[in-house]
Amino acid sequence: MTPHFGGRLVIAVSPSDVGRRVTVRRRDPDGFRDTVGVLESWEGGLLQVRKRDGTLVAVREETVVAAKVVPER
Repeated sequence: MTPHFGGRLVIAVSPSDVGRRVTVRRRDPDGFRDTVGVLESWEGGLLQVRKRDGTLVAVREETVVAAKVVPER
């Protein structure tokens, strides 16, 4: 992976992290988007992240450029 913005992007989340709080950065046609929430599922190349407000965000695995588990609030 090529570093972006002077830092190293790392994907440190896997399907075994379902149920944990994560942050996910993904490519978007307008740039990048970040989502923080509980990883609800990871099946068939699709991650489902439940944000604090209850919104469920679907993220295609191939668009993820960085992700990690983060502490609970």
